[in-house]
Amino acid sequence: MARIIIMGPPGSGKGTQAVHIAKHFGIPTISTGELFRAHVRGKTGLGLEAGGYMDRGEFVPDHVTTDMLKLRLEEADAADGFLLDGYPRTVIQIGALDELLALRGQPLEAVLALSVPDHELVARMLLRAGEQGRSDDTEDVIQRRLELYRDETQAVLTAYMQRGIVLSVDGSGERQSITSAAIAAVEGALSS
Repeated sequence: MARIIIMGPPGSGKGTQAVHIAKHFGIPTISTGELFRAHVRGKTGLGLEAGGYMDRGEFVPDHVTTDMLKLRLEEADAADGFLLDGYPRTVIQIGALDELLALRGQPLEAVLALSVPDHELVARMLLRAGEQGRSDDTEDVIQRRLELYRDETQAVLTAYMQRGIVLSVDGSGERQSITSAAIAAVEGALSS
């Protein structure tokens, strides 16, 4: 089936697109945020460890995130493929994912990168902040989040570009047309 990563800056609609794309291919969406929440709710050993970092506003260490992902990939619904949202975020995590997939004999097939101009991302996030009453999401805060995203993910994107598996999709416009373009790009990559 399909083993895909989706990447995109805050406000790009990545989470929404992930759900629709995964549904099309009949694979689960695996979001690191959801993994963290499930483990914390379930009071697992990994959840207790992650929760301590999250409560302090710190990043959950790579090894904890990777261990959660390893357990999730062992579940039956991920046997034929998956769409990862939020992992890998670092070059170290790329190596860990490569090892996990090599053990399964299942290489990564595509990295879907949504691109949206900054002015549109800022407008989307300000609108969402207003709708959700998030007064802390000011334009300056949003710009900083975009900078952090770029700083954090540029090395990951570069590594996957060197492998020739990045599929760039314009994340501007209507959700359905973005979904259709993303699906077509992945189908093209899978058939080649």
